Amino acid sequence: MDQTANREEIAHAQPQGRASFLRTHMREYGILIALVAIMAFFQFATGGILLRPVNLTNLILQNSYIVIMAVGMLLVIVSGHIDLSVGSVLGFVGALAAVMIVQWDMNFVVAAILCLAVGAAIGAAQGFWIAYYRIPSFIVTLAGMLVFKGLTLWLLAGQSVGPFPQAFQRLASGFVPDFLGGTDINLFSLVIGVAVACLLVYLALRARRQEQKRGIESEPLTAFTIKNALIFAALAYMSWLMASFRGLPNVFIVMALLIAVYSFVANRTTVGRRIYATGGNEKAAKLSGIRTERLVFLTFANMGMLAALAGLVFAARLNTATPKAGLGFELDVIAAVFIGGASMSGGVGTIVGAVIGAFIMGVMNNGMSILGIGIDYQQVIKGLVLLAAVIFDVYNKNRS
Repeated sequence: MDQTANREEIAHAQPQGRASFLRTHMREYGILIALVAIMAFFQFATGGILLRPVNLTNLILQNSYIVIMAVGMLLVIVSGHIDLSVGSVLGFVGALAAVMIVQWDMNFVVAAILCLAVGAAIGAAQGFWIAYYRIPSFIVTLAGMLVFKGLTLWLLAGQSVGPFPQAFQRLASGFVPDFLGGTDINLFSLVIGVAVACLLVYLALRARRQEQKRGIESEPLTAFTIKNALIFAALAYMSWLMASFRGLPNVFIVMALLIAVYSFVANRTTVGRRIYATGGNEKAAKLSGIRTERLVFLTFANMGMLAALAGLVFAARLNTATPKAGLGFELDVIAAVFIGGASMSGGVGTIVGAVIGAFIMGVMNNGMSILGIGIDYQQVIKGLVLLAAVIFDVYNKNRS
């Protein structure tokens, strides 16, 4: 009798546990479904233009700097802050790189290293006032946005500076060579893409087994299988499309490495867990011995460095530095992070979610441009999408 009752309790608890898991992770599944749905819609609406190899490659190149900055912005927002200066820092560092490389004839590798150091120093300077003097990040970074916008104009004397050496341009416009000697297709890029897709599935399976061994509530098998099958198919298909054009762009490799490293830091390291704890409840984190000031300082220094890297990529792609570079980029980056599942109150969000959010924005921009929708309507639609994402976040929080 007791055994029968226990079996009934377990059978009743399993569906409830699955439903609870799905409710808790609804935002994570929702943005993935949204990206697939938006891509399918624009693929149909544009008559198949969206996923043509050349357009897909352009889509990645156009959104590379947004993705790079979204990775850093996610950590800033998770820690409970915001950075409005990233677009201006991007423009300033691109201008600095142009002056060093074009006007001073400096080696581009040395110039790039110095630019990354300058970006980190800018982020650290802003983070110092935010972390140790408790000045609101909105005010500090708004001031930074104005300061570096002005410094960019001063540095370039109001004119564009370029062109860059071809070796520097390859950072944003170069492609991985085919070491396997393919003729009609870049076999090396295809192999790399499929290998990465297989690796992601393997890592997901291993993480699931570890969760089950520890007794942690794991993702329902059906949802896990469908999600990872979609990710594998999407990566393999994208790799094939890009391999049939010119192969994987160099900047795509940079993005992939950043996503992998920062996902590991956020999910698997003590520093990552402490950043989430700081954003979730700073007082509790401080009482538990976490040096919250240092973490906030480091997240802003990291954001400055990634904004500098994005500035180098953007300048290399345009092959020139312009006074208006980076204008409004901070809005696209912040929107990408919130659409990707981050919470305005901090403590919630994932690196992969921020990247998906960036590509949602990128696909919408690209698709609407192909359809000939005016920039005025594009801004309206993007604003409504961002508002819907924030409303969804608040609604879920109120329900829980």
